[in-house]
Amino acid sequence: MTLRQVLPSLLTLIWLPLFAAELDPLLDTAERYVRLQTQGLPGKISITIGRIDAARLPVCTAHEAFAPPGMRLSGKTSVGIRCLGPAVWSVLIPVQISITGNYVIAARPLAAGQVLQASDLATISGDLTVQPSGILSDPASAIGKALRNSLASGQPIRNDQLLAQLVIRQGQSVRVISKGTGFAVSSEGKAVNNATEGQVVQIRMNSGQTLSGVAKADGSVEIVF
Repeated sequence: MTLRQVLPSLLTLIWLPLFAAELDPLLDTAERYVRLQTQGLPGKISITIGRIDAARLPVCTAHEAFAPPGMRLSGKTSVGIRCLGPAVWSVLIPVQISITGNYVIAARPLAAGQVLQASDLATISGDLTVQPSGILSDPASAIGKALRNSLASGQPIRNDQLLAQLVIRQGQSVRVISKGTGFAVSSEGKAVNNATEGQVVQIRMNSGQTLSGVAKADGSVEIVF
């Protein structure tokens, strides 16, 4: 066998280890960046780093990871690697980020307007990155609230699908507690509008004056001067 016949095989044997040695630091940098950025997220994080063709990349002795514009830290996304020298270039590395955690679903078909009880809800574990945004992780945050729309059994429950129960209804008589430095006075009035706990409600006092206060869980209104 001549040298000309052997040379391509030798080049292949030499090039492949160099290719792997050049590529692995880039993937390692990308993975360390994603792990750092996802620290503190609820659930179990699973990261899969994709492959790129490093053959076209110039030699790099120093590089750093960065977040491309609009990058999401979930699902299918990308991490940028920027070479700092001797040449300056950047490349995107595909990344799959899975977050396994608990979320709340409807335990049975639920009707719009239904006030949720503990028996209406179930908690399961799954990949949160494929679920809609705003899903609930704690069933306690849904109990006592009404649904804006109907839900099928097993459907995830989002925070924007819930309505807090009214604690004050328009026209009802309410107790008004006026507070200030060193005093607290209780009086009566009528609610001008509906309100849930923590919402601002207007009260028409017996004197005819209309005041604004904050609705409390017990149905009273607090006015702070």
